[in-house]
Amino acid sequence: MSVDQPASMERRRFLEVSLAAGGALLVAVPLARRAEAAASGARLNAYVRIDAAGVITLVLPKVEMGQGTYTSLPMLIAEELAVGLDQVRTEDAPPDVEVYGADGLQETGGSTSIRECWVPLRTAGATARTMLVRAAAKAWKVPAAECHAARGEVLHAASGRHLGYGALAALAAQQPVPRKVALKEPKDFTLIGRTTPRLDTPAKTDGSARFGIDVRLPGMRYAALALAPVDGGTVAALDTAAARAVPGVRQVVREPDLVAVIADDTHAALKGLEALKLRWHDGPHGAVEQARLVANLDAAVERPGVLAKRVGNPAAALRRAARVVEARYHQPFLAHATMEPMNCTVHWHGGRCEIWAGSQAPARAVDKLAALGLTPEQIVLHNQLIGGGFGRRLEVDGIVIAARVARHVAGPVQVIWRREEDIQHDRYRPYYVDHLKAGLDAKGQPVAWLHSIAGSAVMEVYYGAPLKDGIDVDAIESGANPAYAFPNMAVRYVREEPPGVLTGWWRGVGPTRNVFVVESFIDELAAAAAQDPVAYRRPLIADARLRAVLELAVEKSGWGAPLPKGRGRGISIQAAFGSYLAQVAEVEVRDDGTVRVERVVCAFDCGQTVNPDTVHAQLEGGVIFGLTAALMSEVTFAGGRVQQSNFNDYPVLRFGEAPRVETYLIGSHETPGGVGETGTACVQAALCNAVFAATGKRVRTLPLSRGLKA
Repeated sequence: MSVDQPASMERRRFLEVSLAAGGALLVAVPLARRAEAAASGARLNAYVRIDAAGVITLVLPKVEMGQGTYTSLPMLIAEELAVGLDQVRTEDAPPDVEVYGADGLQETGGSTSIRECWVPLRTAGATARTMLVRAAAKAWKVPAAECHAARGEVLHAASGRHLGYGALAALAAQQPVPRKVALKEPKDFTLIGRTTPRLDTPAKTDGSARFGIDVRLPGMRYAALALAPVDGGTVAALDTAAARAVPGVRQVVREPDLVAVIADDTHAALKGLEALKLRWHDGPHGAVEQARLVANLDAAVERPGVLAKRVGNPAAALRRAARVVEARYHQPFLAHATMEPMNCTVHWHGGRCEIWAGSQAPARAVDKLAALGLTPEQIVLHNQLIGGGFGRRLEVDGIVIAARVARHVAGPVQVIWRREEDIQHDRYRPYYVDHLKAGLDAKGQPVAWLHSIAGSAVMEVYYGAPLKDGIDVDAIESGANPAYAFPNMAVRYVREEPPGVLTGWWRGVGPTRNVFVVESFIDELAAAAAQDPVAYRRPLIADARLRAVLELAVEKSGWGAPLPKGRGRGISIQAAFGSYLAQVAEVEVRDDGTVRVERVVCAFDCGQTVNPDTVHAQLEGGVIFGLTAALMSEVTFAGGRVQQSNFNDYPVLRFGEAPRVETYLIGSHETPGGVGETGTACVQAALCNAVFAATGKRVRTLPLSRGLKA
């Protein structure tokens, strides 16, 4: 495989090579655009440096939050640069959209890290390798074709000469940028596609890894934070003197919607916060109630909305149908509840604001800090390892709040959110209501499919840009592009923003909502047609890769084999994030109505895998995350306040409750697809379809305990 590079050497050139300080070879590569994003001319640049000592550095354009980018992205460089993975070190990219951004964004999310980096980072490695080989050939006055690279050296077999990359870096930087470089064919990969131990595992297991919450600075104070419990609320009263009387408390910071107690240690800060006896004005959203929020969405889904997708004439086909089946599904607000709670350390000094935090969107943080009068030149952001992102750290409110507190404090201050603040002031996965209606012919096959979706427009809420044609593409993504080919189909979107509720991204994004609904309803159609759920799906699937994962999941799960009373299997499939997945869940429903998931089988085609071990781990983690939400998670409101506060009433799946997860990969050299969110998006329908198989009860409202009662 070879890659052509544009001839232009202007700012938009594909590769920039320069002689950096100390004779280092510097290669900059703009990353590929997301296909779904509008062209804006913005780029995501990854930089490969080779210094005079031979040290190879990759400035990571994506952050590490548990998904393995500290290993997988260096593997791309090392493969093409002809070095061992142990020879590449990494640095986190600073906030700089012009250098490290794609389409005006510098973000890690949407299962895009490998997809966006696949060709550009390999090209960076291949380009550097080509220039190093040419530099050596020039030094030895031999044809470049007689030289080759291996383990950080260029070798000339005929003469036995060899030079390390460090010795060649300065000369290589003087070589012209090659317009075409050859990328390795899959058959020649030595790293890509092979199970590779993660480079960050030792530090994360021995405790030496440093996350945002681990930051320690000389003279640092600690802040305990209280935020207005109702969106738009303000401080009504507090006892500052009582807080200041607590030993170790140094200061009380009050702003309209928050209070922070600054102390020598966290314990003193928390005791000071308790002593404040805070009272709040609720503001305009103090009357927000869960029942009203849900009623608004139920009413909204009946409105015409905006047509997002149409195939054929579904209305006419529905009128001619032998039978009509319809259902309404409810999916709740969800918090992220990351292992590492929100935290940020800030030091205002010398006219600048220095920040230590883990962020999925560092450049967004810089932009939002402009509201405090800061310019990008005044901000230094040290991005940290993230103990769970899941979309929560795409939001930068935690950084902005910490900066608001820190501007009142002399010296560095660390703001750590209590778990209660974390859960009760999240940016929630929106509540969605979906109404589906299908017309079946005399054989039970769907001739018409109508799908209405009502909920928040996360795209506009997050990006602040008006929706194109009134359609939130995230809300309808896997609804408008289901796994099945329907002859007549209409998908409509109705925007309904919940008052007093802040919404945002959540692991699995749009597909996590759409796939649950589509796969649950297709199962309902199979039941209405008195057909096996797998047999019903087969003729509706046109994509060969999707059919392949379905058949593999059926084979590995033992689909159709008898199960004891009270147990059932359910299936769900999806084509999302550029990957193909089929999952079979096997559950036991006990006499008291509790559900235990015994086994989840995943058949997965994500194209070319980079590190298979990471693929297995991400699927397993995604399954657990999705099952937790489907079984037990919901956020509800009363008096404008979130009713859940900690893991006692917003529980997560525990080790003893976790199922056995089996993952089977279909070998492929297709362009890589996303992995991290696929398992979360697919498993919820498989679970609920298995419950139906075990009990005959259909789950249309999540979490499942609530759905079984509905």
